[in-house]
Amino acid sequence: MSSSTNLMINLLVLLALASLPSPAPALCYIHAGEAGSVVRTPNGTPPPPADAYRTYIVLVDPPPHGAATDDDGHRRWHESFLPGGRRMDDGADQARIIRSYTEVFEGFAARLTAAELAGVVSKKPGFVRAFPGRRTLRLMTTHTPEFLGLTRGAGFWRDVAGYGKGVVVGLLDTGVHAAHPSFDDRGVPPPPARWRGSCAVAATRRCNNKLVGVKSFVDGGGGGGDDDVGHGTHTASTAAGNFVAGGASDRGLGAGTAAGIAPGAHVAMYKVCNGSGCDDDAVLAGFDEAMKDGVDVLSVSLGRWSSPPFDEDPIAIAAFSAVARGITVVCAAGNGGPEPSTVSNDAPWLLTVAAGSVDRSFSTTVLLGNGELVDGQALAQQPNSSTSYYPLLFSEKQPKCNELAGIVGDGVAGHLVVCQSDPVEDESVVSAMMATGAGGVVLINTESEGYTTVLEDYGPGMVQVTVAGGHNITEYARSSSSSAGGCKPNATVVFDNTLLSVHPAPTVASFSSRGPSKVAPGVLKPDVLAPGLNILAAWPPHLQHGGGGGGGGLFKVISGTSMATPHASGVAALVKSRHPDWSPAAIKSTILTTSDAVDGAGNPILDEHHERATAFLTGAGHINPARAADPGLVYDIAVADYAGYICALLGDAGLGTIVRNESLSCGKLDKNKIPEAQLNYPTITVPLPRSSSSAAPPPFTVNRTVTNVGPARSTYTMKLEIPRSLTMRVSPEKLVFSGVGEKKGFSVTVSGGGGGGEVVEGSLSWVSGKHVVRSPIVAVPQPYLKLGS
Repeated sequence: MSSSTNLMINLLVLLALASLPSPAPALCYIHAGEAGSVVRTPNGTPPPPADAYRTYIVLVDPPPHGAATDDDGHRRWHESFLPGGRRMDDGADQARIIRSYTEVFEGFAARLTAAELAGVVSKKPGFVRAFPGRRTLRLMTTHTPEFLGLTRGAGFWRDVAGYGKGVVVGLLDTGVHAAHPSFDDRGVPPPPARWRGSCAVAATRRCNNKLVGVKSFVDGGGGGGDDDVGHGTHTASTAAGNFVAGGASDRGLGAGTAAGIAPGAHVAMYKVCNGSGCDDDAVLAGFDEAMKDGVDVLSVSLGRWSSPPFDEDPIAIAAFSAVARGITVVCAAGNGGPEPSTVSNDAPWLLTVAAGSVDRSFSTTVLLGNGELVDGQALAQQPNSSTSYYPLLFSEKQPKCNELAGIVGDGVAGHLVVCQSDPVEDESVVSAMMATGAGGVVLINTESEGYTTVLEDYGPGMVQVTVAGGHNITEYARSSSSSAGGCKPNATVVFDNTLLSVHPAPTVASFSSRGPSKVAPGVLKPDVLAPGLNILAAWPPHLQHGGGGGGGGLFKVISGTSMATPHASGVAALVKSRHPDWSPAAIKSTILTTSDAVDGAGNPILDEHHERATAFLTGAGHINPARAADPGLVYDIAVADYAGYICALLGDAGLGTIVRNESLSCGKLDKNKIPEAQLNYPTITVPLPRSSSSAAPPPFTVNRTVTNVGPARSTYTMKLEIPRSLTMRVSPEKLVFSGVGEKKGFSVTVSGGGGGGEVVEGSLSWVSGKHVVRSPIVAVPQPYLKLGS
């Protein structure tokens, strides 16, 4: 195969989420003391009538001293905020309180009117804040462990990380198909004694040592935690599915032994979503229960189209409480790419995961009549029983599939149709073309997708090609046509099954959301890149596999940052198993500082257009589990440090909403307020002040502290990789440690820049023998980035 062909195949491996729902409004919040001006609706939408019932999430102070603090006591305290009785007076006789929360924060979800909230609830002493509950959260592998350097048998995966044994990975998702072989407990010991979870599965297969907890917070909990969507089964098996040997595949594609990243870890599923989406009150209930049960890692493949401020974001608020309890929370960056500043779940206490490709292609070749080969991919592959050439059908005036179908109608019969992708209408249009007798459909990526081929299952006969591949086909069709209506150009399709070791890989998927964060641009987000494109993992066999036919398959290929998130969650579980006493910040630090800044061939990681990806796409780089268990140094962050950061960013109101710790206040933390640039984060974002004169802008200094978790006696020497436009000074240039747990501080002073106001990137590494502790440095000119100094 030619190098250009191989190159194209590698690019095709990039994932994208297929059918993204239309954008939902952002959350609107009501602050304490603002009840008189309650209405703050997004996008100019009119508020509901004051007497209309809706779900509100209400944050309150803890019960007063001396009150009962068991579950009933908390509920009575919450009910004391209600106007009138416990039930609604609208004739439906529904209970007002839907859920009570005690772990993520003190509060409840209740059915209230806006008038009741403003006139009664918000006036009661102990009221903190309220916001409307919305359904704005969206659901955002046989080969990926091997791609990440994890191989079964002797070595790091088994002997160092223990396959993640002793760790409980919780997931907030759509439930789980408990009977799937990925959740068999063969070789998995009982959960740790501290585990307090329980099972509520309606299926005949119950929980075991692998699947140790299942609970549902949708539809009244009816049906248990069974997965009627497939998303939760897929993510759970990716994070911690057991080994499934012998032919795990999606209809023969990607065949091999399936395993999650932490196959020895335990799984707990909290069903907070269904096919319609995810309600805030259910997501918060899932967080609350996971904290009570005692999970170690929480994988959250959910997100919004835009991020609200942290004190108005239920996931950020709930996750802070989880992190304060020692739980590592891993979240999807979102599927809003390739537009900039679309990253969600961007709070610094979260591990935010972007999506990239793997080195596997479900290869299909379009053989043109002139002998040229165009590489593509297809999920529903057919036996190559015929090499018949079909005349090509392509329209320059109506290039999109739905446009072409509208003017051609039955004329597609006997042709190989070539058209441009339109994700909203592709499935129905392609199905109609094939039903009308088309010899096949070649679907060309959109310009924004570039080389990222988001594999869709619209049934046999469909091939997907990149923008570059589509250009080659349409140029051939153009040059070969003897007249405007001629159909002399022809082609055939050859199905090649599964190819491995394709390059370049990884690359950033076009749909993966990018930074900088709009909420907190001074902290680099996303944090890391993980496999999220065309990921093969467990699937409920009763659910349909798409246009290729009904159910029956145990594995399915899907894409999204939802798929990248459990890969990183699995790595967090491996690290937690090796280092059970490490904090969530230390675990995140080791994942970031040991990640790869280059692809499998040692070249810079590329984006969907095969251009060099910036740190706003990749974060610190691509996850590398084999290095993560032994980082040498970590950048740790205490809860009080996060509190100081929140004070600097949001003030007392934000601290009171997020931290909910009476011993912490911005007044007490006044000397310890931490601007964004100074948070002890493993990545470094430097705001370069702009000078009012022609003189160079003044330098900017950031401070960091590292903790030795490697050999007791060790010396680290700094290594800088910076462009010529930057001047950087690190002090001291060496860090000498004499004990494990010892901390050392250093400063980085940056000056210069691109001159044209562009973002400039470099890196700082601390090197000691086999340990390379790498931090990307992103220098951003103001006012592009407004940060505290």
